[in-house]
Amino acid sequence: MTFKAYIDNIRSKTGKTPDDFRARAREKGFLTAGGIKPGVKAGAIVDWLKDEYGLGRGHAMAIYALLKGAKVAGPGSKAKEKRSP
Repeated sequence: MTFKAYIDNIRSKTGKTPDDFRARAREKGFLTAGGIKPGVKAGAIVDWLKDEYGLGRGHAMAIYALLKGAKVAGPGSKAKEKRSP
């Protein structure tokens, strides 16, 4: 399954966009302006996404990658890998 397919499935299941997840993660204290707050582990974010949105581990890890900045989602939830310059 492609990263875009993960994001599209998550949006279908939750009604939330990548920006919605970023905003909620910021509210929960998981994010800073530069990405994931130091000391926040993937497991904490995965547990939050499972509890609050019913996501499985694979889908939760896709959102974690998005929050971490390893992946980016473009317009219309078209997601792609973040490329180094």
